[in-house]
Amino acid sequence: VYQMAGKIKQMIDTIIAQRAKDNPMLAGVIKTKLMLKGIDPNKFTPQSDDDPAILAKLDVVAKELK
Repeated sequence: VYQMAGKIKQMIDTIIAQRAKDNPMLAGVIKTKLMLKGIDPNKFTPQSDDDPAILAKLDVVAKELK
């Protein structure tokens, strides 16, 4: 199965950008929420392999935060 690297990082950045709207304090709160859900935003880079389990969690988080 071919996996695109960096999708997790992209999703995290998108979630933070959409919710924080350039507010650094809100960005910190969102990063903390992700960490509480078992996703460490600092652990992922554009070169990180995409883990389907993490992608599924991010999908749920993205829907929750809308």
